[in-house]
Amino acid sequence: MLARRFLWIIAILIFIVIGAAIAYRLAGDRLLVAALAPDVPYAPPTGPAPDPAQPAAWAARPDLPDDPSRWRPVGMAAGQGRVAVFFVAPTVVFDRNRWNGDIAAPEDRKRLDQFLRFEASAFAAAGPVWSPRYRQATFGAFLKPGPDADKALDLAYADVARAFAAFLAAQPADAPILLAGHSQGALHLMRLLKEQVAGKPIAKRIVAAYLVGWPVSVTADLPALGLPACTAADQTGCILSWQSFAEPADPALVRAAFDAGTGLAGLPRRGTAMLCTNPVTGTASAAAAPANPGSLIPDESFTGGELVSPGVPARCRADGLLSIGDPPGGYKAYVLPGNNFHVYDVPLFWSAVRADALRRAAAFK
Repeated sequence: MLARRFLWIIAILIFIVIGAAIAYRLAGDRLLVAALAPDVPYAPPTGPAPDPAQPAAWAARPDLPDDPSRWRPVGMAAGQGRVAVFFVAPTVVFDRNRWNGDIAAPEDRKRLDQFLRFEASAFAAAGPVWSPRYRQATFGAFLKPGPDADKALDLAYADVARAFAAFLAAQPADAPILLAGHSQGALHLMRLLKEQVAGKPIAKRIVAAYLVGWPVSVTADLPALGLPACTAADQTGCILSWQSFAEPADPALVRAAFDAGTGLAGLPRRGTAMLCTNPVTGTASAAAAPANPGSLIPDESFTGGELVSPGVPARCRADGLLSIGDPPGGYKAYVLPGNNFHVYDVPLFWSAVRADALRRAAAFK
């Protein structure tokens, strides 16, 4: 009797899982919107905007005593680079009751520091990291495009732009700089490149721009950014971008959002190619696992991690995604639908990204 009852329970659970999968397939985007998109009208955050002249407006800065970007895996030596790094963090706000984050919210600050520990740290060997706390658009804003989401993104970008101006003012006039951002951070960096770098003298100071985890159209976005795509491992003044998927990959959600938009060059993105750089090779060429010097696997608390060598393989697919082969072990949480390893775009290639930044910094003239 107990065995039969157990089998019935297993059967019911299987039906629930199958039903949930079918529901997601049929209405996945609507389910996500209902669960995560803000359900209130847009209202700007209360209180003053972050003041980049104050330490409280920065998550990482050379003079901060508890800067999480200085974290590194056990056995990894500290970097000695002198290239200043401006890093814009990904989305860490998931509140449905607001459209923009609050830089003082404890949970948001905690998540932001975790991302800096596992992403910005890869660039820290090239030089000191500056990363602003900005009132970023909530995750749900990307699920519910429209005037409210546009206002949320504009406000977030304004915070980033003010921080960038303060960052530049703190550097020597001719000093080289490196730009990096992930997800929403990469989106804001794209706009920053268009509005404040393209066609201006500062473009000559860019060692490289890492636009990670956000699709960049080769024809509808790249021409407006003022820098070419990186085609050589030691090239400087160029752009790298990748989006990590395991196989079998299903990029339908990413592609649908990409195709619906207009690029920064004013052209439709629909049907255009996405820029793909393999962070292991620094070009578009493929790399087997032994070529990846180390993948970082965060621990369950996302406060530490283990560097595993060799890391995952990587190759740019024809559709512009970066394939990492079969789903790797160790990455148990936060894998998105379609085998999308978006959360781990940098940790999967932590050592390779570190080496790439150091190599381009050394080659910069």
